[in-house]
Amino acid sequence: MRNRCLWAISFIVLLTGSIVISDPAPAPGYLKRSLSQVAEKPDDLTTAKAHFKPLFGIGDDDAQAVKGIARFGILTVDPDGATRTVRYDREERACFVVKGSGVLLYGEEKVPIRQNDFAYLAPGVKHAFLSESTGELCVIAMGYFVPEGKQVSQMPKPMLASADDVGLQVLGQHGPTTQFKLLMGNTRSLRDKLAAAQQINSLFMMDFAPGGTNIPHTHPVEEEIYYMLRGNGEMVAGGTTDNEVRYSCKEGDAFYFAPKTLIGYYSAAREGQPHDLILAVRSPYPAR
Repeated sequence: MRNRCLWAISFIVLLTGSIVISDPAPAPGYLKRSLSQVAEKPDDLTTAKAHFKPLFGIGDDDAQAVKGIARFGILTVDPDGATRTVRYDREERACFVVKGSGVLLYGEEKVPIRQNDFAYLAPGVKHAFLSESTGELCVIAMGYFVPEGKQVSQMPKPMLASADDVGLQVLGQHGPTTQFKLLMGNTRSLRDKLAAAQQINSLFMMDFAPGGTNIPHTHPVEEEIYYMLRGNGEMVAGGTTDNEVRYSCKEGDAFYFAPKTLIGYYSAAREGQPHDLILAVRSPYPAR
């Protein structure tokens, strides 16, 4: 039976140039997580009214697989709730508001935040999140280690913007059916909305036309995370340009990619349906 299955898989690859797997087993070069299947775990920010689901990094069973990424997960603050106040001297953080509105406490400032806002949280600055009484606040929380010996830039003022205010653009190497919003880059960036980070090379959103494609590609020295904000399709995670390995994915799924792993996406949306949206972040590997 096993030989029969292997023959069938080989035939599919030969015929189509790819294989689609709905429930992948662990493989070198990538990790997959589904938000609905990840349990809440205590985190530095959590309280009775603030909950965290670790997708990658600290709190995840495969935390050792990621190198420069300290943590990546979903923080949910209940109505009229708040997180603990934290401070990390050797970790920079970024956040993206998936749902709701509330307040970001940054140092001594209280900054209003709402859906589609994103912010840079500098090392050494205390911060916390508070929700509004009318609904829960849901935030993608990202953290990146700052290597020992690297100077830490202090930013006493918060750097925050809305993805709604960032224009879409086509990046030629990724094909015309995918448009990009370049949200955040490092302090040398001339193209991103916020040139703020030290370890985050690029935080961006991809908007896929129905049936759109992010042409499969690799990054030689960076690790990357894709988080499905909306839609469903097939994620390329491994294989070669001649024989892609694809995995079914949907809203709430997240993929981690190690350097040199083949990465891509094929939207399953049809004409008239909402565009698929993916939030992605790239960073150096290893960063420590």
